[in-house]
Amino acid sequence: MIYYVNGSAAPGGDGTKEKPFQTITEAARIALPGDEVLVAPGVYREYVDPVNPGEPGKRITYRSEIKGKAVITGAEPVKNWMPVEGTVWKAVVPNGVFGSYNPYTTLVEGDWFIATFIAHTGEVYLNEKSLYEVTSLEQVLHPQVNKSSWDPDFTVYTWYTEQEDGCTVLYANFQGADPNKERVEINVRRNCFYPSREGVGYITLSGFTVCRAATQWAPPTAYQEGMVGPHWSKGWIIEDCEIFQSKCSGISLGKYLQPENNNKWLKKKFKDGTQTERDAICQAQREGWTKERIGSHIIRRCEIHDCGQTGIVGHLGGVFSVIEDNHIHHINNKQNLAGAEIGGIKMHAAIDVIIRRNHFHHCTRGLWLDWQAQGTRVTQNVFHHNVLPFDHLMCKEGMTGIGEDIFVEVSHGPTLIDHNLLLSDRSVKLATQGVALVHNLIAGSLTAVGHGVDNGAKTLKSPRYTPYHVQHRTEVAGFMTILHGDMRFYNNVFIQQPIRPFLKQLMDVPSEWDDNNVLAGTWPYNGYMTEEEWLAEFEGYCGMGSAPSDRYYIHLPVWSAGNCYYNGAKPWDKEKNAFVDTEHEIRIGIRQQGDSWVVETNLYDYLPVGRTGMISTEVLGEAFEPEEKYEQPDGTPIVFDQDFFGNHREITPTAGPFEKGSDSIKVWQE
Repeated sequence: MIYYVNGSAAPGGDGTKEKPFQTITEAARIALPGDEVLVAPGVYREYVDPVNPGEPGKRITYRSEIKGKAVITGAEPVKNWMPVEGTVWKAVVPNGVFGSYNPYTTLVEGDWFIATFIAHTGEVYLNEKSLYEVTSLEQVLHPQVNKSSWDPDFTVYTWYTEQEDGCTVLYANFQGADPNKERVEINVRRNCFYPSREGVGYITLSGFTVCRAATQWAPPTAYQEGMVGPHWSKGWIIEDCEIFQSKCSGISLGKYLQPENNNKWLKKKFKDGTQTERDAICQAQREGWTKERIGSHIIRRCEIHDCGQTGIVGHLGGVFSVIEDNHIHHINNKQNLAGAEIGGIKMHAAIDVIIRRNHFHHCTRGLWLDWQAQGTRVTQNVFHHNVLPFDHLMCKEGMTGIGEDIFVEVSHGPTLIDHNLLLSDRSVKLATQGVALVHNLIAGSLTAVGHGVDNGAKTLKSPRYTPYHVQHRTEVAGFMTILHGDMRFYNNVFIQQPIRPFLKQLMDVPSEWDDNNVLAGTWPYNGYMTEEEWLAEFEGYCGMGSAPSDRYYIHLPVWSAGNCYYNGAKPWDKEKNAFVDTEHEIRIGIRQQGDSWVVETNLYDYLPVGRTGMISTEVLGEAFEPEEKYEQPDGTPIVFDQDFFGNHREITPTAGPFEKGSDSIKVWQE
């Protein structure tokens, strides 16, 4: 059955084409498996809470009649502004509009959130752009440029809130704009399209614009909400949507509420955050976290941008999902939120998740795979400008990272990164093991090699024991620390780009968490053993007891072959057939050209052909700890015989993502 919705219709409709519902909520209350809710263009200021789940083969589909023209928003317009002084205005909003959740009394908080200043989940918007919250009326009357933002010029548009006589009072500096004539909104709803209960699966959300919700911080040890999301269920499809301006996270594929283990580190303080995370994982397994019940979502062809924490977040709930063909950009650019859960995508336990053909750019961090990136494949993506743009940001209070295209943290693998363009100053942060990089173009550095796997104790050892799983399942198979190594580098191209002076200086001040490396190539693995050297450590050992030995705790071996190095990029010291070009200077850059993004380079004037071998699952072997091969989620092997564009490769393929390159390559089409 098709239910029709039109915001311009008269109240009291019955959902027919002749008498449509006025709100999406009316349809969401009664839609059953197999039904479609068709929504006419318009602005729908409502929280849509889908009541009924669909079924496999009988989804419930919510579809915008015209792509992008049906807008679900968590915001309301405010038109009762009164002048205060200069360019500052005041509005008084009765608290009844907020119901049980007032974003202007609710602070952003949670595990791993760094409260550099008080931040509410509410926002004020002028002509679709969010203003900057400050903590006093004086800072509204006399704003100062905030150089923490990626857009410092707009930071003088400030707002402040306080409570008075059952009302929320807002002060805002609109810098000469008349807020009663311009489009000024505040977000009043916590979510936009999100079930209030668990298990509402097999829903499709197609073609909507979704924006401006007052979402809360979403760490892995808490209930993880988003502006949009499946809320601990299975089989959602979110497609062809534009999703933007969530206070924290745009889409959540994340964890359900565990009342006794919800931000427990923040609230009780006695167990470290990583211990409460381990507790949360084991509790979830006891309470039904299985492949049959959770995950297997699809997010495709969406534009996700201008969210405060993440474009997509998820712990446990995103397993077995596919995230493809999305444009994810300008995440956390305001820098008004800080903490260890920020990125274009931030996923924990991305078991058998495929992330392909996405475009990540201008994010504080592009893609962060934290813990249990087992069976995760990152392929055919374009990454660029995912490092902090201003030098002063790299030493500010609360800064938790310089940023990079991909961060894989404390996972045992197998994690497969292939056929990507990694063009930021720092390409891949590898505080982990069990990763294979194949046929990538890497124009930044490998960072944090040998760093970042302990838990930050001052004088005592504090290893992070992280889980690994039964192959292609959620069940925990064991826990182990990270030994480093177990890395594979095949048929990549490494290019050293010009180094920003301040980034070079940071290399002299490494920390436990990061070596701050900005020198390109596989050389950070110098000193790591080959497979033959590692195997020799166990020769003559029968496994039945012996004198004390470090053999079980040394770094795991590295494999590297078929890679090409340019502009001073350096190979691993034991790579035997590296191609190192010391004669030619390689230029590479990416720019927007209309609705396309184009890579311009002279690389293909100098890239050798016919010198590398075809890579496959059998060549890559298996990740050490889970004893799982680099294979498809269904267990079938991979042969890397197709390039970035899907073109068939030669038997002796060209290194890098393109089998046949040129000086101008269109890599993304809006």
